[in-house]
Amino acid sequence: MKSIRLEKDSDNIIHLILDNPNASANVMDRDFSVSLREAAERLKKDDYVGIIVRSAKKTFFAGGDLNWLYSADREEAAEFFAYCEALKAELRWLESHGKPVVAAINGAALGGGWELALSCHHRIAIDSPAVKIGLPEVTLGLLPGGGGCVRMPRLLGIQNALPYLLEGKQVGPQQALEAGLIHQTAKNADELLDHARAFVLANADTEIQQPWDQPGYRMPGGDARNPKNAQLLVVAPAMLQQKTKGCLPAPEAILATVIEGSQVDFDTASRIESRYFVELTCGQVAKNMIGTLWFGLNAIKSGASLPEAARNIDTAPLRKIGILGAGMMGAGIAYACASKGLDVVLKDVSLEAAEKGKGYAEKSLQKRLQRGRTDESRMQATLSRIQPTDSAADLEDCELVIEAVFEDRELKAKVTAEAEEQLPESAVFASNTSTLPITGLAKASKRPRNFIGLHFFSPADKMPLVEIICGEQTSDETLARAFAFVLQIGKTPIVVNDSRGFFTSRVFGCFTNEGIAMLGEGVIPATIESAAALAGFPVGPLAVSDEVSLTLMGKIRQQTINDLQREGKQAPSHPADKVIDHMLELGRAGKAAGGGFYSYPENDKKHLWQGLAKEFPAGEQPPLEDVKERLLFIMAIETLRCYEEQVLRSVRDANIGSIFGIGFPPWTGGALQYINQYGPAAFAQRARELAEHYGERFAPPKTLTQMAETNLPLTDQ
Repeated sequence: MKSIRLEKDSDNIIHLILDNPNASANVMDRDFSVSLREAAERLKKDDYVGIIVRSAKKTFFAGGDLNWLYSADREEAAEFFAYCEALKAELRWLESHGKPVVAAINGAALGGGWELALSCHHRIAIDSPAVKIGLPEVTLGLLPGGGGCVRMPRLLGIQNALPYLLEGKQVGPQQALEAGLIHQTAKNADELLDHARAFVLANADTEIQQPWDQPGYRMPGGDARNPKNAQLLVVAPAMLQQKTKGCLPAPEAILATVIEGSQVDFDTASRIESRYFVELTCGQVAKNMIGTLWFGLNAIKSGASLPEAARNIDTAPLRKIGILGAGMMGAGIAYACASKGLDVVLKDVSLEAAEKGKGYAEKSLQKRLQRGRTDESRMQATLSRIQPTDSAADLEDCELVIEAVFEDRELKAKVTAEAEEQLPESAVFASNTSTLPITGLAKASKRPRNFIGLHFFSPADKMPLVEIICGEQTSDETLARAFAFVLQIGKTPIVVNDSRGFFTSRVFGCFTNEGIAMLGEGVIPATIESAAALAGFPVGPLAVSDEVSLTLMGKIRQQTINDLQREGKQAPSHPADKVIDHMLELGRAGKAAGGGFYSYPENDKKHLWQGLAKEFPAGEQPPLEDVKERLLFIMAIETLRCYEEQVLRSVRDANIGSIFGIGFPPWTGGALQYINQYGPAAFAQRARELAEHYGERFAPPKTLTQMAETNLPLTDQ
């Protein structure tokens, strides 16, 4: 057996030890399936009192083999279905052969690992932060296909099981104990095994059964036919549709599996689960999400975006950083860093302004305290790490300083010079600019090799991405240190080269401008916002423009015009410009100004401003599909231009950055993967159609034309 060892102890208990020889974690791959079948065949011929399932790795079981799932296609669907059913038959034997089986959970038990634990009669976990329990498959476009959609509702009831299945909810040992997922906790590995042995020996003479196999079993809260669940069956599909807009097939398949499976016997429910699982696994959305949100993300975090020279530089964790500007962005960055254990000097022009910035962290922590997500001592420890100040002298021993002041070149130059006077020679200076080229900003620095861009997204403490921008003189060591810092504070770094707007701001601007331009063309505003939602965007272009502020959009455009004039170039115009200018003339600059495309009543939900109908009268309406695809295509095309111009260094950075930073729909796998999965030739043809109807900005770039000739996807290999 390749992945499992069987050992019998002095109490005649079989220890089924999970030990994948080819990886640092146990996975539900073909070797595991074969090993489990061989173990079952051997145990059928053996005499023993019970089984303890445990792991020889730091984790209990990592889940399914995503390499194999990613490669599954429809031509192999029947074979894949048969494999799933065979593996589940062995798990079914484990729970139904009559001997007590205990899962001794020493580390993370996620996905297939938790499904294995569910097939055991008794589950014990070490009470440690390293132990995480849950079913995260939905986040990769899949459903739990190893019995999770069948056993969880039978264990917890439909209503209590759905958050774990539909949201990928993960819990620690104490939460799992309270929820009824596990039966016991243990202080350490020795106690874990002691508890496991005790359960087996206490039930050695019992014909043990799972709750759902016992005579007279009733599902907690009733099955789908129970009147108690009538409201759930009406509300859940509607809520799901409201949340996914039909873009994500996995949650719908999970809900269908649970509801259908609750009305039939266990084995039939298991077959239903396998059918939905195979359908999702062979589908394009799962391929998109696994490829980007698993393989791409892991590659980025392991440093694949870094040049080899930077990858080989050792970097020590930072202890102290400085932040210039205690506004919304600076305050968010300060909180994000302090919550990860760094000391932060938060500087502004006045102590009062700096204190106000620290107040953001205090308010955020108070909310966490009220929700039971932190305690008073941890809250105070985090706050104590933030030092508000109005004196640049307090920056003197900072290893990194992040400038987060207004998008004004002269102001940024001033605070750069002021801070560098206090910093050690080795310190890194980073600008949080969202649009201004780093090479130009670095001219204000005495140490341009130590100068880099760190573009956080608002709110900085919550948004997962940081865009790292290398200027022309940024050294590999500076890049390596900046990259390590982003990982240190729990964010995902992408690395791009210098240019106006870099990657994310440039592409995000295309999204907002396209929505605003459609309004100017006479497209009904509700259609624009609804089309964005139906395409999978979290927020519509008009709503997000209000959040950003039309004033800021106008200032960025003017800064671009001024900069290009100095270079003897003419700034490009966009149909959205006139709409923005008109809204500013009307005094509707966005949410912060009291109203923009939306109105913001004090005690009510925001809604589209009724005056839009008068200011931008509706014309002949385009097809809804055109509205959706204009938003998707313009971002994908601009992303491809960034790649073509070598602003983007890799396909994976483009895909992760577009999803995590600027809200490109996750079902697509990212902006460049959207082109790949659409089919380069078909995408190029559709782009030409959009260009003919809506403007040359949709015309296929050179790289897309080349891709269309071969119809091959764009990859990093």
